[in-house]
Amino acid sequence: MVSKSKKLFDQAKKIIPSGVNSPVRFFKPYPFFVKKSQGSSIWDEDGKRYIDYCNGYGALLLGHTRKEIISAVSSQLKRGTLYTVPTALEVELSKLIIKNFPSMGKVRLVNTGAEATMTAIRLARGFTKKKKIIKFEGCYHGAYSSVLVKAGSGSAHIGISVSEGGLKEASKNTLVVPYNDSQTLDRVLSKHRDVAGLIIEPVLANMGLILPEKNFLSDVRKITKQHDVPLIFDEVVTGFRVSEGGAQKTFKIKPDITTLAKALGNGFTISAVGGRKEIMNKLAPGGNVYQASTFAGNPISVTAAISSIKTINKNKNKLYAKLERNCELLVDEIDDLATDYKISHQINSIASMFQIFFSSKPVTDYKTSKKADGKKFHKLFSSLLKNGVFIAPSQFETVFLSDAHTDTDITKTLGAYGLSLKAVKN
Repeated sequence: MVSKSKKLFDQAKKIIPSGVNSPVRFFKPYPFFVKKSQGSSIWDEDGKRYIDYCNGYGALLLGHTRKEIISAVSSQLKRGTLYTVPTALEVELSKLIIKNFPSMGKVRLVNTGAEATMTAIRLARGFTKKKKIIKFEGCYHGAYSSVLVKAGSGSAHIGISVSEGGLKEASKNTLVVPYNDSQTLDRVLSKHRDVAGLIIEPVLANMGLILPEKNFLSDVRKITKQHDVPLIFDEVVTGFRVSEGGAQKTFKIKPDITTLAKALGNGFTISAVGGRKEIMNKLAPGGNVYQASTFAGNPISVTAAISSIKTINKNKNKLYAKLERNCELLVDEIDDLATDYKISHQINSIASMFQIFFSSKPVTDYKTSKKADGKKFHKLFSSLLKNGVFIAPSQFETVFLSDAHTDTDITKTLGAYGLSLKAVKN
């Protein structure tokens, strides 16, 4: 019997490019189509349940259909969905963000992570009156020309180093430096005096999961200050996930500009860019750095974000301890299983995120991540899916836990990894 997902995918291919609306959603032979979600799980069109560790690529820190957020949004829906004039809700949310991220003197709400990083880069250029931007290999900051150079996420998975259709004139002002290599960064900044800003994922979550080596982030902050270059922390993934104050709180770094998205809205479309007041004041209409959006600050997404942050802040002590405990348990047990099966592997983890690489050497940057055995990872993914566990289908993504995962979920997940690693071995 042909599955409903197969039938839907055949229809989708006729009217949607490659049958999907984002490249990371495709996997062979075809992706399953989701009908509903609840808590830690999603169900496909045929009614099969999967324990979800993709979690909206990190957005669903509190799990699917979290009651506090759904309740708040349901109430707001009755009062309207879009006003395109200011609301008290926007003021409340901005105050909450600044309280959790003290490096932000002012905040502007936008819609997506890509929009936030694009605005951050434009701000840096407008503030410094310089052109060049530095990014790190494997960091993913959105699908637009100036940052889609040796990027992570779906770009790395498909093998597109520089996208066709992008302007060379845009990407030529982007300098790319190896992650975890502060010496090369210093040399590049010493050579180029026209750098407007440096953008970085403090924890690289779009190349699998790659952690900053000891003192790397503090060195980056020190070097950028020495060269008078604004430091942009892309915390689209890590904001509210690594801690309520993001990676900058965990690693005690104060960037000049920060971008947030994903867990900010726990599944609703919203993002933010914030930073030092003198930089943020460059935004129009008060300044000459233009940015605008019809849906920015819409009351539905803002309500979801307010509820999300309040829920996180209320439960933060238990929440992050639980997430870290479950992550450590999964990592330790998966490590033991892979070792018992004599499978060469590395597992990187932090807070509520982890990823396994089938490699004999530590994975610390773009090059070492690309050397991991992708065929084995796909075999692992396919077997996990068969056994009711859904992780992101790419080696260059990350496994995300949520508050909704139960002890029973963790036990079932470990059973699925046991069967799947055995399949990888064979």
